[in-house]
Order: sequence, then structure tokens, then C-alpha cells
Amino acid sequence: MQLLELTSAEISFLTGPAAAPDGCLPARLTRKLAATLTARLRLPVSLTVQPAVESAVESATPSWQPDAALASLWLTRRLGGQRVLGEISFVPHSLIQTLDAALAECWLDKVGQAMPPPALAWHVTAAHTQATLAVQLPHPTTDMTRWARGVIRHG
Repeated sequence: MQLLELTSAEISFLTGPAAAPDGCLPARLTRKLAATLTARLRLPVSLTVQPAVESAVESATPSWQPDAALASLWLTRRLGGQRVLGEISFVPHSLIQTLDAALAECWLDKVGQAMPPPALAWHVTAAHTQATLAVQLPHPTTDMTRWARGVIRHG
């Protein structure tokens, strides 16, 4: 089997310096969540960072706040449905587990980086569904690291 010669663009890509990783947790988490939700829901999902409101209540673990539209989309698609009709009044545990896993992976990828904001929020677009998602992060990074290791270990 004869191999084709590399193009000049391929050669420059392979010989060029490695791209600097994006060390910003919100940007990495946004990309990770979009990819994870796209795969799990089996439809294109995009996330846009929104201003987040910090909660006065502190916790040693992250606290996710998906809205009813996202919870309904999750449940419908995970049960094999195609169209979301109505909204559910609870958040499926499997959605929280999936979000936790994505956050834990992103957190442990760059442990020791700059302190992330205490809260993050996104506008989620998937097919004909518009939803919101937010998370409150623990303030001490040691609590966050301990939590992330536990999620990965038991996930």
C-alpha cells in the first residue's frame, strides 16, 4: 500500500508548536458540557455562557440548577423520545450524575489553576429547546478537588 505525501498544511500542523491549552475552567467546562450533552441526547447542543448569580448558601459540593426545559429534554431523549412535550417537575438523577462527571473531569484536568468563579451559568440550545443551566461551586478549592476525586472514583 502506497502512502500519499503530506500536504504543506499537514506538515506545518505536525511540525508546529502544540496549541496552548485553554486553562480557563469556564471555557473548558462549556466545551465539555456541550460535547457530553450532544452525545447523551443524540442531537447537537450548544451552550452560551451567561452571567451567573452567586448563591448565599455555601456547600462542600457543586450544586447544579438545570431548568425544567433541560430536565424534560433529558428525560425525553434518554427514554428514546424525539419531541419534548410539556415540562417535568423534577430533575433526573442521571442528568446530575452526567453533569457531575463532566465537571469533575474538567476540574481535575487543571487542578491548581486560577480560582474559578463561584457560580457559572449557560443558555442551552438543543433542537427546538431553549433551556438554562447553572452551577454553584464550593469556595475552597480543596473541597472541590476532594469532591471531584470522589466522583471519578465512584463513577
